[in-house]
Amino acid sequence: MTNKVVLHADVEKAVINRNIHGHFAEHLGRCIYEGIWIGEDSSIPNTKGIRNDVLQALKDLEIPVLRWPGGCFADEYHWKDGIGPREGRKRMVNTHWGGVVENNHFGTHEFFLLCELLGAEPYVNGNVGSGTVQEMQEWVEYITFDGESPMANLRRENGQEKPWSMTYFGVGNENWGCGGNMRPEYYADLYRQFQTYVRNFGDNKIFKIACGPNVDNYHWTEVLMKEATRFMDALTLHHYTIPGPEWNQKGSATEFTEAEWEKTMERALYMDELVTKHSSIMDQYDPEKRVALIVDEWGTWYDVEPGTNPGFLFQQNTIRDALVAGVTLNIFHNHSDRVRMANIAQTVNVLQSVVLTEGDQIVLTPTYHVFNMYKVHKDATSIQIHEASLDKNLHVSASKNAAGEVHLSICHFGLKDSAEFDVELRGWETAPDQAEGTILTADSMNGRNTFENPNDVEPQTLEGITIKDSKLSVSIPPMSVSVIKLT
Repeated sequence: MTNKVVLHADVEKAVINRNIHGHFAEHLGRCIYEGIWIGEDSSIPNTKGIRNDVLQALKDLEIPVLRWPGGCFADEYHWKDGIGPREGRKRMVNTHWGGVVENNHFGTHEFFLLCELLGAEPYVNGNVGSGTVQEMQEWVEYITFDGESPMANLRRENGQEKPWSMTYFGVGNENWGCGGNMRPEYYADLYRQFQTYVRNFGDNKIFKIACGPNVDNYHWTEVLMKEATRFMDALTLHHYTIPGPEWNQKGSATEFTEAEWEKTMERALYMDELVTKHSSIMDQYDPEKRVALIVDEWGTWYDVEPGTNPGFLFQQNTIRDALVAGVTLNIFHNHSDRVRMANIAQTVNVLQSVVLTEGDQIVLTPTYHVFNMYKVHKDATSIQIHEASLDKNLHVSASKNAAGEVHLSICHFGLKDSAEFDVELRGWETAPDQAEGTILTADSMNGRNTFENPNDVEPQTLEGITIKDSKLSVSIPPMSVSVIKLT
């Protein structure tokens, strides 16, 4: 069978917001501490306490937006514990993640420094579950107010004369669960109250983000859109790809069967149904699509690596995870009229990480390489693909950038056979006559990068692409993510 699609370069859809390629860093396990923050006295090279190797890897990825401090941690985080001289900051037990002591050395100032060094937009998640309206209001004031006030003066006393720029602010996290076990009706009222005091100071305009549903809780979306649409700029959605039958039986990140591989892909593809159905509900209350759908927690979730703290959620990362990343980003690209930010969980050493660290060593995961390959889609315009005949193991998205270059992404999550692929090229003023491709694949379905062999799974040149009579032909190997550039 030859797979056939028609690529319509002149049928443009929505712009792919660069924030769809966003990331999430929670105070969880070794994500912040050891992964990002090592302190200025560390023997590992760092910039004001932020480790340089991770910083460079993330800069190369061109992370557009970074979400912090949680996650479940956000609704137990009291921001004043994380400001001022570090030696005087409060110590607390991280009750959600491993019961370890949190020394609050990484707080508001350190986070905004990290975003500045990365060139990333900060996305701050406020505390509704155990916080107060006053606490949230004062945090926004501390961060963004340039005038005379107790919070602005406190910021200056702590060494930051000018306010930071902050666009994205989340009013609570998972308030249906760890953020308070609330009913949607109750949270909708709380959201309306809390967001009132998330104020705009000066030229800083806050993009207010409401806590949305868990997976397929369509009732939550219905209630929030009915009761609070005019008070929000975005609604969140959380969905993790879990192949196992139960939360406590998720399966190994590296030792899995073909059936588990197939279940993982099935669960990843479920994202398309979720986005479609939640968007349909949102359309009833917001037909102009003013309110964004933000998928600010997504990714694979397996059993932790043997011998590690169960509360640290440390897992390895294989070509299977790369396929989940590619398929999920394709889905977001194809729904970019409504999905305008997404944040993979999580950046370093937790769940589906792009970077793993151990001491002074660093590994770039297969997921990292997919994000790097997919950078070309940021701020480009999604274009129409007609799937004339496409195998169930193939998934695609395409975009056109300002220079007129078209990029086609193809995920092949079959395990055995290559896929013959024909692309009919329509809608060009001058038909493209050149194509070049990059592919990420592995020799086995659990192929991965380790600290001993950090370069086993890396992007390579995709060979054998031909263009003739406005038709592109290529053979796509199994277990692969490919990006083809047409000029």
